[in-house]
Amino acid sequence: MGKYVVVGAGGIGRGAAAALSEQGHEVVLVTRSGTDPGLDGVRAVAADAADAAALTSAAASADAIVNAVNPKQYHTWERDWPPVAAALLAAAERSGAGLVTVSNLYLYGQVDGPMTESTPVRPNGAKGRVRAQMWADALAAHEAGRLRATELRASDYFGPGAGARTSVANEFVLKRAIAGKKVWLVEGTPDVPRSWTYLPDLGRFAATLATDDRSWGRAWHVPTEAPRTARELARDAAAAAGRPEPAVAPLPRLVKRALRVAPLMRELDETAHQFERPFVLDSSEAERTFGVRATPWREAVEAAVAAMRG
Repeated sequence: MGKYVVVGAGGIGRGAAAALSEQGHEVVLVTRSGTDPGLDGVRAVAADAADAAALTSAAASADAIVNAVNPKQYHTWERDWPPVAAALLAAAERSGAGLVTVSNLYLYGQVDGPMTESTPVRPNGAKGRVRAQMWADALAAHEAGRLRATELRASDYFGPGAGARTSVANEFVLKRAIAGKKVWLVEGTPDVPRSWTYLPDLGRFAATLATDDRSWGRAWHVPTEAPRTARELARDAAAAAGRPEPAVAPLPRLVKRALRVAPLMRELDETAHQFERPFVLDSSEAERTFGVRATPWREAVEAAVAAMRG
């Protein structure tokens, strides 16, 4: 069995740590506070994710590091991500551990068809450029032989384990649908198909990539079910909660304009296209290569609803 270091204790980090521990590995979960995560076989270590020396120490003799960091402020990625990414690269290089980075689809920008791992990287905003640069730096280090690197990319996620205000689906669709309320969409329209990744599948797939040498040197898409519209997501969540199908509608323009005083709401402009036109992730290559599949849609929605209800 090996040793693995997971940096970040959000839903994805905890999921990855739990999956690796269940496989019998030694697992270290790095957070700023070092609080015991309450996960069997997982040891907590306190360190700043931007502290290369501390991360290197935690990763001593580790097989891989999983970067599951989630900056607290969505609107300050350009400031917050670079020092963390640089520290993780340094820790991986110095310790000899592989680096698995949890990422998203922002770096593809606006697309005209289903996204595969070969889709060109053409970010259309600051957050996408941050993500693109992180991967470019990690891949360059891998190709130079300084470390082993891979990246997993997921669409917006839903399900148990998501922190407050980290899941568009949980916050704006599921929460209202299972309460029997009308669903107001902050972006987009109700009938645009898009991919929704189930959060527990993210953690499990991170563990898969960390422990399989076929992962290194390229990016992979997290196994994700067929696309659904926001209306279908709301309908299925309501059904799982025993509620009637809710009405789903775009947020009124005047309300959206008023909400733009909040930095978070202004930042959503960069990703608006994901909700206004089909936004579909193709994960078939990862599924074929690693023999993994997404959690079936109905099972995922029912688990998400059960978690949100208590």
